[in-house]
Amino acid sequence: MLAHPNLRVFSFSELKAATRNFRSDTILGEGGFGKVYKGRLLDFRNVAGAGAGSLIAVKKLNSESMQGFQEWQSEGSLENHLFGRGSAVQPLPWDVRVKILIGAARGLAFLHASDRKVIYRDFKASNILLDGSYHAKISDFGLAKMGPTASKSHVTTQVMGTNGYAAPEYVATGHLYVKSDVYGFGVVLVEMLTGLRALDPNRPSGQHNLVEWIKPHLPDRRKLKNVMDSHLEGRYPSRSALQIAHLALNCLESEPKNRPSMQEIVETLGRIDSDNERPREPRIISSYQAADHSRRGQQHLHNRSPLHPRKDVNQAYPLPQPA
Repeated sequence: MLAHPNLRVFSFSELKAATRNFRSDTILGEGGFGKVYKGRLLDFRNVAGAGAGSLIAVKKLNSESMQGFQEWQSEGSLENHLFGRGSAVQPLPWDVRVKILIGAARGLAFLHASDRKVIYRDFKASNILLDGSYHAKISDFGLAKMGPTASKSHVTTQVMGTNGYAAPEYVATGHLYVKSDVYGFGVVLVEMLTGLRALDPNRPSGQHNLVEWIKPHLPDRRKLKNVMDSHLEGRYPSRSALQIAHLALNCLESEPKNRPSMQEIVETLGRIDSDNERPREPRIISSYQAADHSRRGQQHLHNRSPLHPRKDVNQAYPLPQPA
């Protein structure tokens, strides 16, 4: 969506020629999803940092494994880390969750700050990729849309997106606002707090839609504690969790104009993160209070509902028009 003079897409034939038809003696290594080949670009011009004959590495997916393709597409996503897909995935600590939220918020803020605002339109956990240091990158711009001109508040378009994340005004009317992205960010905030998917038909009746179920719990500290991700095992600052819950409520406002901008969200999350890093004075409590705290600590938080989502539960597709 954002023009870049140094961006180039390679055709399969170009990569095939660069690796001499993926010859076996050019293999650098092999992973779970395919082989990596060493190649040399035969005719590569006008791209910064590379000229004709530049060495490259090409990863070729094993075409016999569609399961591997699905895993390859989702490798490294927030969805995997947050919802525990795979035995090797460890629960995300609180500080890492905040770091990821800040990185993703900066990505959306960058899109919204461009000369012609870009509306991402499909913000969700599976579209946030993470590197080894948990730096967040927004991926898959297939549904991104240029925003409205200065004289208009929205663009009208076919309703596309993912159920559970799409803003209600967009689903109802096809009117797409810049702050429609903010609603999707609010849904991800709730997922980060609870460790639960935006939509899950396997949860009990009345809990299938995460936002509808959890929203009444967000303003109250005690209610929020009952729905926090059990995998955190209580290791999070309750004040910060409540602040993020309040931020989520603001993002989920029914009127787009009442939602904060992504830049405001970046600043709010930054303040929350800074508060977490400040050393706090130890509290002196009486023996009675200590005993009371001990009793409370024995109470277990709720267990996460069993999650067995259908394969297409978070896929983007045209949403049904209201009757």
